[in-house]
Amino acid sequence: MRRRRWRPRGGAPGPGCKGPRACALHLPKGTRVVMTLRGVSVVELAGLAPGPFCGMVLADFGAQVVRVDRPGAPGDVSRLSRGKRSLAVDLKQRRGAAVVRRLCARADVLLEPFRHGVMEKLQLGPEILQKENPRLIYARLSGFGQSGRFATAAGHDINYLALSGVLSRLGSSGENPSAPLNLLADFGGGGLMCALGIVMALFERTRSGKGQVIDASMVEGTAYLSSFLWKTQNLGLWEQPRGENLLDGGAPFYTTYRTADGGFMAVGALEPQFYKLLVKGLGLKSDELPNQMSMADWPEMKKKFAAVFAQKTKAEWCRVFDGTDACVTPVLTFEEVAHHAHNKERGSFVTDGEQGVSPRPAPRLSNTPAIPSLERDPLIGEHTEEVLKEFGFSQEEITQLYSDKVIEGNKLRASL
Repeated sequence: MRRRRWRPRGGAPGPGCKGPRACALHLPKGTRVVMTLRGVSVVELAGLAPGPFCGMVLADFGAQVVRVDRPGAPGDVSRLSRGKRSLAVDLKQRRGAAVVRRLCARADVLLEPFRHGVMEKLQLGPEILQKENPRLIYARLSGFGQSGRFATAAGHDINYLALSGVLSRLGSSGENPSAPLNLLADFGGGGLMCALGIVMALFERTRSGKGQVIDASMVEGTAYLSSFLWKTQNLGLWEQPRGENLLDGGAPFYTTYRTADGGFMAVGALEPQFYKLLVKGLGLKSDELPNQMSMADWPEMKKKFAAVFAQKTKAEWCRVFDGTDACVTPVLTFEEVAHHAHNKERGSFVTDGEQGVSPRPAPRLSNTPAIPSLERDPLIGEHTEEVLKEFGFSQEEITQLYSDKVIEGNKLRASL
C-alpha cells in the first residue's frame, strides 16, 4: 500500500494557501510530517453524507482510503472525497462482491453505510469478512443501527434527530421544532461518532490483535451528543417551553440580533461580568434595566436590545465589542469567514486546487497534524486498476473483470 509522507511548505496561513498539502502549519520549510493514521488502509463503500464525511476525516489524518463506487454513478454528491481514491465495482454481480471481499482481506477498516441486512445479502457480512481477516475493523454506519424495529427502515437526518429526542428541544418559541440543517445526526452523531469508534477500535487492536464490529447508529450518536441536556434536566435549565430557556434563544443575552445593514451579531454574555460589558457596549445603564435573570422581563429586554443593535452595522458593532469580554461576535457568512482576521491568523480554512474554500481538519495535533489534500476529488473509477494491483490482482484478472463489466475505469476522463 502507498504511504504518504509530506513536506509542507512554509508560509502565512489564509484562504489562498496552496501546495501539495496545506502550507499553513507554521512548520519550517522542508519539515517532514508523518500523519497519525499513516499506513491504515480503509475500504469505504460509497454512500451519502455521513459515510463520506467519516472517510474524509480518516483520510485527512493520513489513512489510505479507497472509495468503492458504483459504475456509472454521478460521483460523490456530498463532495466529501478529499484525499481518497476511487474504485468502480458492480456489487450486484457476484464477482464484484468477491472483489471487495479480497480488498477487505488485506484492509484495516471497512466502512459501510447500508441498512441492516444489505451487506449480508452481498455475502459481505462481518461473519464472513472477519473470518478471513480477523484484524478487520468493520464499521457499520446507519441511521437506526443494526437492531431494533427500525433497523431496516429508510430515514434521513431529521428522522434520526427526531427519534433521538433532541429535535424536540430545537426551534423558536411558539413554532414547530426545526432541525439545524442536517448537521447533528448526519455528521455529529453519525460520521464523526463513527470515526471516533474506528480510531478506538484501531487502538484496542494494538492490544488484542483483533478487529471488531462498530454499530454506529445516528440516533444513538445524536442522543449521546445531547448528554448535557439529559444530565442538566433537574437544574432548571430547560423548564420553560422550547425557545424560552437560558441557552435556546430565550435569554436576551444569549441570542442573535439583526444589525442596521442586515447582518447579525451573536450574543453569549451569560456570566454577570460579561453581561455588564454587553450592557456597557450597548450604551445602556444597568441600573435602568431589570435583573439579568428575571425571566419574566426577558421578552421586553430582547426588544430593547434588538432596537439598539439595529442602529449600527455589523462592522460598527465589531469595533465596539472586539477586544472586550462581552462575548459578542459577528455572525459570519461563508463568504466572510475565511477572511476574518482570527481565522486568517490561524489558517483555519484552506483553498484547494479548484479554488474551493473549506475548513481545515480539526483538532490540531502538535506532532502529527492532519494535512488535507488540495487535489481535486477523484473521478468515479479513476484509480480502479491502480488499487486492484496494490491489493494483489494480476493484470490478467483485471482485464477479465473489465471485459465482464464487473469493474470500470476512468483513465480517459482523468487525463483531460
